[in-house]
Amino acid sequence: MTPAPLDRVLLIGFMGSGKTSVGHRIAARLGWRFADFDDAIEAEAGSSVAEIFASRGEPYFRALEERVARRLLAERQVVLASGGGWAAAAGRLEGVPAGTATFWLQVSAPESLRRGSEAAGTRPLLARPDALEEAIRLIARRAPYYKEAMWAVDTERSSVEDVSAGILEILAREYPEIRAE
Repeated sequence: MTPAPLDRVLLIGFMGSGKTSVGHRIAARLGWRFADFDDAIEAEAGSSVAEIFASRGEPYFRALEERVARRLLAERQVVLASGGGWAAAAGRLEGVPAGTATFWLQVSAPESLRRGSEAAGTRPLLARPDALEEAIRLIARRAPYYKEAMWAVDTERSSVEDVSAGILEILAREYPEIRAE
């Protein structure tokens, strides 16, 4: 069975897995637009993710995230980086439109926190004294949902360039109409 023509690439995974960095590179190579769920949420809310969590709480953030995700997933020729928790809900990936290639960018909790330490002020998880334990718990809870992606890519010891090249190879193999520049 031939897949629907590729309209979008959706990158999911835990904080620090490389969704934004890889997404920018893939979008540039495909000549497509890049959009990050968190950036779109911040633009719509007029405040940062950390501020939304602190002032309005996680349920408000998740509702806003779902609305933004629906809007972005309706676009074509776009590479999307979801928030780390967006995909961690029953049926979330099953509900993405046809023509969406989904990739789980895998990262361990310690590597996630190491990468995220540069953005400590913008990551609510990193403000906790038990950040490593919480990251381990969240990854374990979210993994069954992340596994629903079409492909899993280990980003632990790979450069952004290598991860991006691997994803582009998969896209070229699975979607003959794709030509990365």
